Amino acid sequence: MNRTKGDEEEYWNSSKFKAFTFDDEDDELSQLKESKRAVNSLRDFVDDDDDDDLERVSWSGEPVGSISWSIKETAGNSGSSHEGREQLKSRNSFSSYAQLPKPTSTYSLSSFFRALSDTPAKSYAPELGRPKGEYRDYSNDWSPSDTVRRLRKGKVCSLERFRSLQDKLQLLEEAVSMHDGNVITAVLIFLKRTLSKEILFRELEVRQVALRHLIHFLKEIGDQKLLLDLFRFLDRTEELALSHYREHLNIQDPDKRKEFLKTCIGLPFSAEDSAHIQDHYTLLERQIIIEANDRHLESAGQTEIFRKHPRKASILNMPLVTTLFYSCFYHYTEAEGTFSSPVNLKKTFKIPDKQYVLTALAARAKLRAWNDVDALFTTKNWLGYTKKRAPIGFHRVVEILHKNNAPVQILQEYVNLVEDVDTKLNLATKFKCHDVVIDTCRDLKDRQQLLAYRSKVDKGSAEEEKIDALLSSSQIRWKN
Repeated sequence: MNRTKGDEEEYWNSSKFKAFTFDDEDDELSQLKESKRAVNSLRDFVDDDDDDDLERVSWSGEPVGSISWSIKETAGNSGSSHEGREQLKSRNSFSSYAQLPKPTSTYSLSSFFRALSDTPAKSYAPELGRPKGEYRDYSNDWSPSDTVRRLRKGKVCSLERFRSLQDKLQLLEEAVSMHDGNVITAVLIFLKRTLSKEILFRELEVRQVALRHLIHFLKEIGDQKLLLDLFRFLDRTEELALSHYREHLNIQDPDKRKEFLKTCIGLPFSAEDSAHIQDHYTLLERQIIIEANDRHLESAGQTEIFRKHPRKASILNMPLVTTLFYSCFYHYTEAEGTFSSPVNLKKTFKIPDKQYVLTALAARAKLRAWNDVDALFTTKNWLGYTKKRAPIGFHRVVEILHKNNAPVQILQEYVNLVEDVDTKLNLATKFKCHDVVIDTCRDLKDRQQLLAYRSKVDKGSAEEEKIDALLSSSQIRWKN
């Protein structure tokens, strides 16, 4: 239908619809502009260093990246998005004649900013910087140095865009130059996943810092196979052998572990390590024999020591000192020719005298076998005279005997054997060996110390009478 110019003016002047003007501050487009300016001003909520963390919004209405997650989160917390759309519809007449593109998201920006206005801005800034949803790296122009800098700050970023070998090596060199072990390890994990073993090993061979980090990392995560391959490539034979030897820790069956240790004997260890491997194999071999024999004796119930003191644990895979203690406890009197004999163990594994005496003393004192303890320290010279001798020092003997509740008579005998007078007096006083204290004060002619000790013994006891007799004696010339 054709209208004249006057008709058109009359139509527009009389229409119930209001013409759109940019000056109308209440229309929805103005609000949309204000919303856009508000989003752009969100950068002020965070530090300058975090500018890269903020995602952008497409003003066609489609959310991009983490901002979409933020809109969903705030819309879910502030109420139904459907209600927001209904309110928008009822308030705006502009939508009836100016069609805006419809957003693909079911959440509106108005609901987001309405929630934002009801909540302090500080609580939203960290979420915009580090959303809880899936992290993605939308930046494609970060250099290796920028990437390493972000990693060092603990920021999330993807390394997948570094695809060429040159870029990956530059990334590694930047990480090493930062002197940050965590960043170096993170880059090495990426290289380990994206490079072949041959290329990775070749490049790390000339980068010793990164190489040491990789070796440490492989040991930590237990990647024994790749670690062995690396040592073979580097021709580090001794480290290769040691790494192979550590695999015995993963073998639980004693017989299988013994056979594995046998294969380790011929590996290129140092002289000291080779002796250790041989001893380990021999010890486990002995333990298997002793364990089988003792389990049978214990189940039969015919051996007194096993009846009185049942075994609390298996001897398998125990250290050498523990095995020696076990042998001194259950097999002390056995002939040297048996595998379980303490003397046999001492000679086979070249156990020093101090270690042997200390272990045997602890085992026999625990059983309160005081005759064995006495025999342990009694030596005879070529003329037939006997003498007490302790390679560990008699002060340590006294401590162990007291720990195992030895009688006072036995304690006093060994306290008297301590050569240092002050140490002897301290031990005698500590363990209430009264006769030793009294006799030592007498020998020292120390009247004052004897008088002081008199107050520590029981009234009317034999020790008090002995002290009184010494103090009244005219035959002793006291020093003071």
